[in-house]
Amino acid sequence: MNTLTGAWDWLGDPAHWSGDDGVWHRLAQHLVLTVVCLVISCLIALPVALVLGHLGKGGALAVNISNIGRAVPTFAVLVLLLLTPLGKWGEGPTVVALVLFAVPPLLTNAYVGMREVDRSVVRSARGMGMTGRQMLFHVELPLSLPMVMNGVRIAAVQLVATATIAALAGGGGLGRIITAGFNLASTPQVVAGAILVAVFALIVEGIFEIAERLAPRCARGIR
Repeated sequence: MNTLTGAWDWLGDPAHWSGDDGVWHRLAQHLVLTVVCLVISCLIALPVALVLGHLGKGGALAVNISNIGRAVPTFAVLVLLLLTPLGKWGEGPTVVALVLFAVPPLLTNAYVGMREVDRSVVRSARGMGMTGRQMLFHVELPLSLPMVMNGVRIAAVQLVATATIAALAGGGGLGRIITAGFNLASTPQVVAGAILVAVFALIVEGIFEIAERLAPRCARGIR
């Protein structure tokens, strides 16, 4: 209980929220890192998943290969990348490690969503003379959008939680609050940093929950 009280007191101190080492600055860094990694991951995974899901070929292989990333700890990947020339490029190793971590749920959910589209609807669209591109963007993608959004949500929440490893590579983010707490042997600060990450992850989860509920309306708009 004393630790939790100490963490609350730490969070309640205005001095801990301002400046380059303050919560707001670290939160902004964490947000930027998460968004950058999520965008890169989406640009890599979604086109592949949507095309393979549309064609119905090679998807299982792609998903199995991407899932290898789940078996390898992100921290281990980060350490290995730091030993390569990429380690000289600031947060480059962190971004690569996090992107590799975020690709599997994006690829898997998007591919499964595409393949779960009612085949009779697809056949009807083809019978109406739709081209492959038209079927992809006007039939399959709108119907698979909730599943695609679910993958984006999972990846985003995982990135928020895992982006704390950036601090271990000298990067920014909320992880710096936790590592600083370890360096100062301040358990309340470590707990406060963990609380901030947890709350941030819950907020992101809530935002994407709302987005998923709006996805069907967006799908109707696409059609």
